[in-house]
Amino acid sequence: MYTIEVKNLYKNYYSDKSGKFAGIGKKPNTEDDSNSVPLQGLGAGISFDVNRGEIFGIIGPDGAGKTTLFRILTTLILAESGTATIDGFDVVKDYKEIRKRVGYMPGRFSLYQDLTVEENLEFFATVFNTTIEENYELIKDIYVQIEPFKKRRAGKLSGGMKQKLALSCALIHKPSVLFLDEPTTGVDPVSRKEFWGMLQKLREQGITILVSTPYMDEASLCDRIALIQNGQFLKIDTPQYIVSQFADVLWAAKSDTMHKLLEDLRKDEQVKSSFAFGDSIHITSPLNPPEGDLNSLSIDKLTKYLTKIGHKNVEIKEIEPTIEDCFMNLSQTK
Repeated sequence: MYTIEVKNLYKNYYSDKSGKFAGIGKKPNTEDDSNSVPLQGLGAGISFDVNRGEIFGIIGPDGAGKTTLFRILTTLILAESGTATIDGFDVVKDYKEIRKRVGYMPGRFSLYQDLTVEENLEFFATVFNTTIEENYELIKDIYVQIEPFKKRRAGKLSGGMKQKLALSCALIHKPSVLFLDEPTTGVDPVSRKEFWGMLQKLREQGITILVSTPYMDEASLCDRIALIQNGQFLKIDTPQYIVSQFADVLWAAKSDTMHKLLEDLRKDEQVKSSFAFGDSIHITSPLNPPEGDLNSLSIDKLTKYLTKIGHKNVEIKEIEPTIEDCFMNLSQTK
């Protein structure tokens, strides 16, 4: 039995003014489609499952539907259709049982800012009818880092310290499943690395972790991931397999005028896609062009063309794809 099992989950937030879709899943066929917006995706809703002791990542940009999905699975809001179970318990019928079994760390710091670190932890332990001492071993590695500040008010903590406190409060009742909604957003790189180290240790203790993030580089730290956009999953698999399935040639290009370079590349019919990535532009070209195609693109041909139309110091090299490249590629084809 899967720890988390989701089938055809659907939820929308239609704007009365714009009719713009926001939510998860694809609107099922109904008699009244007056508010429907054409969507592409994986069918009539989101479906996936998570194994026990797995770190499963939901990777996608802001507004993709990550928080909506988490709020449904933690019984905070209701889906319009579809089913979901946690440890075999239905999120609608058995919401009281599920709330005992899950820990939830929202994207925004939501602890009591006027209470101290110690008071917040004691409060959440009391809510779940337990004590800090009873489950201290579970949070020990995390809590020792903020224990020197236990008398400090939560609102006065740094971003990284707030994150550790929120995680401790989510774990204090020893949940079997942990939901972390963008836990590293706005946190410095060192704290991000420390946080993921903590998650690996929690997984070793048998806790199932569902974590969302807009940071594509964090995808490689998950056992499996789902890439999400506009409320639809683009792909579900291990990060390594998703990268291995990248089907195009990928180049990184630079010139003295990057903005114009991006414009010119997007006008070139032989360039399949081009996106700004940091200090370069990532370009895709078909891996297997049609047989006998004498005009197929090459680094040499593209360099000469860009130089001819006025670009200076053009640099183009072949690179290995990342999860972010895969996401951009899939988002263009779905």
